[in-house]
Amino acid sequence: MLIAGFPAGSFAANCYLVAPGPGEQCLIIDPGQDAEQGIDQIVERYRLQPAAVLLTHGHVDHIWSVAPVCGARDIPAYIHPSDRALLTDPGRGLALAPGQRLFGGITFTEPDDVRELTDGAVLELAGVQVVVDHAPGHTPGSVTFRLPPAAEPGTLFSGDLLFAGSIGRTDLPGGDHATILKSLARVCLPLPDDTEVLAGHGPATTIGEERRSNPFLAGLGDPDAPVPTIPGARHPTGL
Repeated sequence: MLIAGFPAGSFAANCYLVAPGPGEQCLIIDPGQDAEQGIDQIVERYRLQPAAVLLTHGHVDHIWSVAPVCGARDIPAYIHPSDRALLTDPGRGLALAPGQRLFGGITFTEPDDVRELTDGAVLELAGVQVVVDHAPGHTPGSVTFRLPPAAEPGTLFSGDLLFAGSIGRTDLPGGDHATILKSLARVCLPLPDDTEVLAGHGPATTIGEERRSNPFLAGLGDPDAPVPTIPGARHPTGL
């Protein structure tokens, strides 16, 4: 399996390309701000043919370039229906002041072909099997993408659900702290410790490392444990 990624734009949201190997079709995950050049470089380096874009959620730092990337290559975009409205109005996912215009009035459009994700769906795209898990809390339509461990270890593209040492922020419209904790317990904790976690921001980690050291995961799954209320649950460069 070939997985290549880079942090895109001023938000440093990680964009990933996934393919069975060089010279194959590929999937693009979360093409953020100014991601086109980085995508083109990886596509050229590994002789890839993009087949689809997968979006972990609808925040603008993750969907900024989805329409031009899909339009240039005539490929579909996949997103959960609860976040689909953010493709054309990403300001709805931000705490804008009354009358405030998003980034000076920049406009966003949907790609021509948008397909909606469902919890538990198994996508067979570009020679890659991807399991979709709905994981709300950061946004209502947040999802993760999981590559089953046919070749150990398995890989989880966690979006802004789980980071190395932290979790997604829940203080923006549609966020909910109790809900994201439930998503973490349901989606992340059952995975094997050696599962690689490729997050929406920051470095890679593993489920085992986060289980041991991430303060937000302490006691999750234990009905008698207090709910973690640690402030500042977000990556410093992300939304």
